Amino acid sequence: MEDFTWRVGGPQGGGIETAATLFARAVGKGGWWVATKREYHSNIMGRHSYLDVRLSRKPVEAFRERVEMLVALDGETLARHLDQVRPGGALLYDPKVLDLTVHKLPMLDHRVADALSERFGKLDPSLKEILQVYVEAGVQPLPYPFEEVADRIGAELGVPSLQARRTLNTIAVAASLHFLGFPLEPLLEALALQFRGKVLELNQKVAEAVYREEVPRLPFQLHLNGYEPGRVYLTGAQAAALGKLAGGLRFQTYYPISPATDESTYLEAHTAFQGADVAVVQTEDEIAAVTMAVGAALTGAKAATATSGPGFSLMAEGLGFAGMIEAPLVVTLYQRGGPSTGLPTRTEQGDLMFAIRGGHGEYPRLVLASGDILDAFLDAQKALAWAWRYQTVVVHLLDKFLASMAQSLPKEALKVLSLDGEKRLTPRKEGFGPYERYAPSEDGISPFIPIGTPGGFYWMTSDEHDLEGHITEDIVLREYQMEKRMRKLEAARKEIPLEDQYTLYRDGEVLVLGWGTVKGTLLEALDHLPGVGYLHLRLLWPFPEIGPLLEGKRLVTVEHNYSGQLADLVQQETLKRVHHRIVKYNGRPITLDEAVEALEQVLAGRAPERLVLRKGV
Repeated sequence: MEDFTWRVGGPQGGGIETAATLFARAVGKGGWWVATKREYHSNIMGRHSYLDVRLSRKPVEAFRERVEMLVALDGETLARHLDQVRPGGALLYDPKVLDLTVHKLPMLDHRVADALSERFGKLDPSLKEILQVYVEAGVQPLPYPFEEVADRIGAELGVPSLQARRTLNTIAVAASLHFLGFPLEPLLEALALQFRGKVLELNQKVAEAVYREEVPRLPFQLHLNGYEPGRVYLTGAQAAALGKLAGGLRFQTYYPISPATDESTYLEAHTAFQGADVAVVQTEDEIAAVTMAVGAALTGAKAATATSGPGFSLMAEGLGFAGMIEAPLVVTLYQRGGPSTGLPTRTEQGDLMFAIRGGHGEYPRLVLASGDILDAFLDAQKALAWAWRYQTVVVHLLDKFLASMAQSLPKEALKVLSLDGEKRLTPRKEGFGPYERYAPSEDGISPFIPIGTPGGFYWMTSDEHDLEGHITEDIVLREYQMEKRMRKLEAARKEIPLEDQYTLYRDGEVLVLGWGTVKGTLLEALDHLPGVGYLHLRLLWPFPEIGPLLEGKRLVTVEHNYSGQLADLVQQETLKRVHHRIVKYNGRPITLDEAVEALEQVLAGRAPERLVLRKGV
């Protein structure tokens, strides 16, 4: 077996995330490369959520529509996901749910229940009737009474039933791996990474008890793949946090908001990392978060804040203030479904234009988008360095898909970059006096001096100002200051290496353009699409000079938003027509199968100018 996807579904808060982490770490210890996708409801407890763990003999970032093994920890998972199990695949489920009918599943959306009733030609089909249809189509049922097994093992170990049932996630993972013929030892190692003390001891004994049971072997087996030490398993939010630490972050602010909170709470838990020296502050709101971060930057600290779309909206005035006083600031923007509260825990790439244009007036800002987990780590370092090099706001774009996705990476790829270029004024020894904070310069960047530096002071205001910071409305000084500030964009476009602006992975008569988290999916799609090229954009503003690369091409953009914002930006900046916009906006990430199918339509001349992808659960 070269490629395998395992899916676990159940109620939000029911331990399915722990189950997926255990499975991923266990097979990772067995030498497989893994990537995990998390889809969860925005309520805290009860609503349906699921995770996919894809494993391969080579690194993977994309996810497929169908799975080889589904673990249903409740009846709703069986109802929602059975049609996504491949023929010949396996379903591990608790047989007690089979007597339920779709309209008796308390959390199942009425639309989904009605669609199932229509598909199976019954007013209220039972899960037993639905399962039978898929068994006849080739799905292999694996009835496994999770709670009964927990009670039985608990009795063997002298553990109360309630305590034993807290190990259901471990039981589900152990049973899955046991059916697949995978050895126990990697799972025990994974449990040691997840739990401590008596909880670890109980879960390891439970796993061992599951493995002592006789179970039928599946036709497809999962064997060890030759473990290589030196791999790490990280989410996108964790990678961004670690990248900030590697980049010298000293001060981070945040107000809790999905999906950005994970980054800041991870930083809070790891401020004691060797070499880290960072303060993390949870503020009363996003306005306080951005202005406090600006204040920290003015003292000379590398500062950042992290938020999502609604919070970024509240930060607009504070960002304009940073732009006016030329304060170096990083804003990590985790995009989610909008507008307003929208889809708090679903993915989208709907904030591109807002990141570039959000706020009143004009000031220079850089917008950088990460395409995968390694990018998130490296780009977090670059964002901090660029904020200080150009003394302005850098918006680092990620999204919910990347924030909660996890992946195994070679540890050596997580490099600490050597980035510099700051212009700082050397403190004067001859006493206290003003200096020209906004002094003329060819690239628009004036020497910076932290507030409180002995031997120098300047004035600071959100109004337009002269070279020392005094308020002015003089027309000549206004023109000078606007032009000085905006020259930073041209300096950035010239100085930032091309590989940090874009990558042409492959050329072709049909050239796909993408940004952000479509990267991994489109790169793997190229393996199935001869003649298709891919240009991935990382620096979205100032926009790279890619016009010559687009000459004579049939251009296609792929992105997670309604309008095709990258297509608009490409046409605006290059005057080249984008022939096809492939978009998805239902909150679920584009799968490998969807991308290949859509681009095959383009190649065959059957694709409309705007093609909407609609799959997902």
